[in-house]
Amino acid sequence: MAAGMLERQARWLERYRPGLRISERGSVVSVGDGIAWITGLPSAAMDDILAFEDGSRAMVFDLTERLIGAVLLHDTEALTAGAAVQRTGRTLSMPVGDALLGRIIDPLGTPLDGGPPPAHTRWQALESSSPPIVARDFVHEPLYTGIRIIDTMIPIGKGQRQLLIGDEGLGRSSVALDTVINQRGRDIRCIYVLIGQKRSTVVNTIETLREHGALEYSTLVVAEASSLPGLQHLAPFAGCAAAEFWMRQGRDVLVVYDDLSTHAKTYRELSLLLRRPPGREAYPGDIFSVHARLLERATCLNAAHGGGSMTALPIVETQLGEIASYIPTNLISITDGQIYLDHNLFAGGFRPAIDIARSVSRIGGQAQHPRIKEEAGRMKLDYLQFLELEVFTRFGARLEASMEAAIRRGRLLREILKQDRLSPLPVTSQMAWLVAFNDGLFEDTDPEAVAPLLRAIEEPARRTGLSLDSPREEWSAAVAGWLSRPAGGPPA
Repeated sequence: MAAGMLERQARWLERYRPGLRISERGSVVSVGDGIAWITGLPSAAMDDILAFEDGSRAMVFDLTERLIGAVLLHDTEALTAGAAVQRTGRTLSMPVGDALLGRIIDPLGTPLDGGPPPAHTRWQALESSSPPIVARDFVHEPLYTGIRIIDTMIPIGKGQRQLLIGDEGLGRSSVALDTVINQRGRDIRCIYVLIGQKRSTVVNTIETLREHGALEYSTLVVAEASSLPGLQHLAPFAGCAAAEFWMRQGRDVLVVYDDLSTHAKTYRELSLLLRRPPGREAYPGDIFSVHARLLERATCLNAAHGGGSMTALPIVETQLGEIASYIPTNLISITDGQIYLDHNLFAGGFRPAIDIARSVSRIGGQAQHPRIKEEAGRMKLDYLQFLELEVFTRFGARLEASMEAAIRRGRLLREILKQDRLSPLPVTSQMAWLVAFNDGLFEDTDPEAVAPLLRAIEEPARRTGLSLDSPREEWSAAVAGWLSRPAGGPPA
């Protein structure tokens, strides 16, 4: 140990050069609510990291003529007015690399799972520019969620930004968790960012991922409700920075931001404490640019820049289904589509409660596998027409035979699209039910009896040697065979 210390001292002496050094020393004017006002640092710039004499740290968040407003990243009970503060000369960064897989960390990279600090390969800045246009590629590969209604009617591609929107308690986080669990064995790294969530919610999320074997390829970035507002604000940027490192290494990454409504409220709180002018709903005027510069970093890179991708699933909360409120409309305009969860569908027993009429994927269809796209065909349009026709049945009106057939087919499809949470399906199982539905193998089935038939074809489809590129005739014969075998019999 002594020899190593002498060696480090020798290297320091070799690099040492005498010269004039100027340092600035400021002092804390006031501190409270996660904010510190500081005077005496004329060279401080935005996003600079400040060190206090008691060991606390803060980041410059606002500059006025006389004072510096800083958000605390770490504080101690000894931090009071009059404490000395210095610039560190650094901006905020965090450790990144494969050592983060399976770990739970805070936005500064500090482990929260009781383990040692991750052995990182490099430091990544939390704030960075989004990839330029020349480095981007078209979204061309699908990212499967394992959820029937999404993979067929609202497909998502790698590098896409798809918003999950709906009231609290409708299953937005369940859709995100299903998507993460479905990436097992697909060589996709996952980052789940929890912003301002209760500790019980954080623990349940961790246990769910661990139970389904998803924690080994995932990283959780946690800034729970009791943490400093500054950490809650930085949490999505920390998750994005970790994902960006893997994307530039040529990896495919999925990032879930749960949720950006809480993040926007935290940013509003910090801005009001820093006396910034409030705008609509008391949010600061730059709230749009904050989320835009975060989500614009999610993209698909071309081969010349590594060929990696970062897919973003931001979650946003609505109040009483009001999709046109401030933050939801901001995020809808930034993202490439939205998946809307409806309260009435949820109350009616349709789970996941995804409203097809108000959900859209603007670029996911380009990445959808041609065979899935062909089988899905006009299914979404037919389903929307069924929802309109079903309204007439409430009045007891007599319908034409073609309309009655369309209603029977729509009700059957609605039962097929129901799916329990935490039960994502592989893509071969998705192909199996699409073929069965299009071949009319469910036509004479009561909607209530659909679930056993789905299990009869989806389970053997998991083990089949068929792929999406197999001939349509082989799929049709295999599905018909699975449905014709006796219940409980061996797979065909």
